[in-house]
Amino acid sequence: MFVDRLVATLIHLRHDLPHSVLGLLFGVDHFTVPRAIGEIRALLASRGCVVPDRPGLRLHTLADVFAYAQAEGINLRLDATKVQVRRPPACRGGRRAFVSGKKKQNTMKATVIADDQGRTLWTDTLRPGRMHDATAARNEGIAACFQRFPTAEVLLDDGYLGLKRDHPGQVITPPGKPNMIAFPHVHAAREQARHEHSSKRITVEHPSPTTNAGSN
Repeated sequence: MFVDRLVATLIHLRHDLPHSVLGLLFGVDHFTVPRAIGEIRALLASRGCVVPDRPGLRLHTLADVFAYAQAEGINLRLDATKVQVRRPPACRGGRRAFVSGKKKQNTMKATVIADDQGRTLWTDTLRPGRMHDATAARNEGIAACFQRFPTAEVLLDDGYLGLKRDHPGQVITPPGKPNMIAFPHVHAAREQARHEHSSKRITVEHPSPTTNAGSN
């Protein structure tokens, strides 16, 4: 049923449940789940993400999100989210690309962008989990968006230091570690700054479930 496929996709996107678990929940073969999710994601992408306080506005592309953020003076939050998947068949080439170095599991990942209220504004396509987070963002054309919208700012974690180097002033990451011989108050200030940065960026890790009407 369409409703079951829709609910399964939303659970997958919201809670990162593996396809095998969703198959058990909905009483279907685990091979059915990724096919259903792919179909529903395409439908959601065509609808775009809504902004609750802006009736009629839908964000379909990464450029739409950056344009909205620059116009409204919103600092975006960007992060990659991973979901565990079954190990690809042995006969399938490139299956090592799905092994995440951090989780040591077979995963796929998607880049998510949210605003300061935790409202999901955009997600990209699923990619093999071994791909670096910054590489995934670059593949979606984030560099062109920074150039086109020079006042847009994005909060990211330490995994995106390469983007910070390429786009200083627009990419905001936690402060780096000071020299070991630095005074204690320098280390304390750095930890405080990292905590404040994390508190601002956490909305992308816990996006609002009521505002994501679609994903790209």
